[in-house]
Amino acid sequence: MLKKHVLEDIQKLQSICEQEEKIELKLNFDMLRSRKQNDVNDFFHYEDNQLVGFIGLYGFGNKVEICGMVAPSYRRKKIFSKLFSQALHICKKREYTEILLNAPGHSVSGREFLKQIPCSFTFSEYQMKWAKKELEEDNSFVTLRSSQSDKDIKIEMQIDVECFGMSLTEAAAYYEQLNTEEQQHHFMVEYDGQAVGKLRVSYDKSEAWIYGFGILPSYQKLGIGKAALKQVVLQQHQLGYDVFLEVEAKNKRALQLYETCGFNSYHVQDYYLYSF
Repeated sequence: MLKKHVLEDIQKLQSICEQEEKIELKLNFDMLRSRKQNDVNDFFHYEDNQLVGFIGLYGFGNKVEICGMVAPSYRRKKIFSKLFSQALHICKKREYTEILLNAPGHSVSGREFLKQIPCSFTFSEYQMKWAKKELEEDNSFVTLRSSQSDKDIKIEMQIDVECFGMSLTEAAAYYEQLNTEEQQHHFMVEYDGQAVGKLRVSYDKSEAWIYGFGILPSYQKLGIGKAALKQVVLQQHQLGYDVFLEVEAKNKRALQLYETCGFNSYHVQDYYLYSF
């Protein structure tokens, strides 16, 4: 687990970088707060007791995402290149099959760095915020409940395999990692009393982020996803949270569903596949 003062240093540097370029970095603080003590996932560059460079690794089974930053006044000094080299060494040592580099869509400094390394653009992801639209719960056959049993875990992994293209090994490793993270709630989506979908809500101060939302393919196109989304949004709103989620730009059906339920895009994150 990263120490409190280190998390504060990361947040301070993040704020400086975001204000400079008018961007929003995806640093996954839910994962940063839950780091295992002996795992090397974070790389730092300090000067004069001030954090001026950072890169984090965010593993999901056999895949890993990399995101980082350097203070504007310390750029062009090869700081990020040095940190990236250290991070890449760990990625290769762990034999990740896929390395994704994340950069905010409007980050000029991010695009300039990516031009210097062997990678190719693969997809964009919209970050969306709910605009407090009036929603009606219109499907009494759909309910949400907490994920509790080993049977629920198996269904969650099955959904990751069938909906998100993971292997069973990747899904199991991913679930094990999620279990170490704090400030989140796993939900099962039930249709007529049977678990057919899942999602999780991760909390960051006044924000509730919806992740891993999936319905088994054989139960899709029945309005189950829409009903479940409405329920979780209303629940989190009533608890006092602003509600957010992320969706791949190429997933037009999911994007349309979220917009119908009152979500608006406000930031874009681009992902690049690193070439070994």
